Amino acid sequence: MRILKAFAIAFSTYSKIPMPQFPWEKEDMKYSLCFFPWVGAVTGAMIWLWFRISLALELSTFTYVLVAAAIPILVTGGFHMDGYMDTMDAFHSYQPKEKKLEILKDSHIGAFSVIMLVVYVLIYLAGFAQIMDSGSLKVFCCGFFLSRCLSGLGVVTLKAAKKEGILYTFADSAGRKIVICVLCLQMLLCVLLMVYFSWKAAAAVVIAAILSFVYYRYRSYKEFGGITGDTAGYFLTICEMVMVIAAAAATVC
Repeated sequence: MRILKAFAIAFSTYSKIPMPQFPWEKEDMKYSLCFFPWVGAVTGAMIWLWFRISLALELSTFTYVLVAAAIPILVTGGFHMDGYMDTMDAFHSYQPKEKKLEILKDSHIGAFSVIMLVVYVLIYLAGFAQIMDSGSLKVFCCGFFLSRCLSGLGVVTLKAAKKEGILYTFADSAGRKIVICVLCLQMLLCVLLMVYFSWKAAAAVVIAAILSFVYYRYRSYKEFGGITGDTAGYFLTICEMVMVIAAAAATVC
């Protein structure tokens, strides 16, 4: 029962997919991060399904790309994009560390978050439009699972910038050893599946994802002294952007 509750908590927190509602207890949250990557699995499966539907209906590339780009936001409710925008506001404030942490908590958005969101969307759309073969697309769809494995590992292994918030709650409640082992195993299986679909695209996407994680750690520690729930959202969006670029590059090279 606790495993089912952990699954429901992961999907209730990180997606808009309806789940049974019940009071959350710390014990129920212990292994919820193990199921976080499966939100990405649903996202990737929906994008692949949309690709097949688009082919069957002979839809325009423009329609296909725009809807495909919207699917991750529809699945998550923009949960991670919100963190990206808050983080961008903090990055571009050029304030001391404490002030940047306050900006992360501010519910208002600034000009830089909007500007960087537009830049992000344009780059993402350009990259996605260049993924022209099914093997690279399958690899990119697997990338949504991979990015969440890395994000979950970040939650339980990286230093938190503050002892409050949803990220700290999940990190504090997690059974670290089990969560790390399960996430690493799932990540390995995901990479093997990506290699099966296209070794070239898999190499590009995996390297891009790992480099984005290294950069995420460096930037978060430098700017905030650790990670927060908002920076975790920032990481996922950045990771998905570099993965789509990597998959596109593997397609055209």
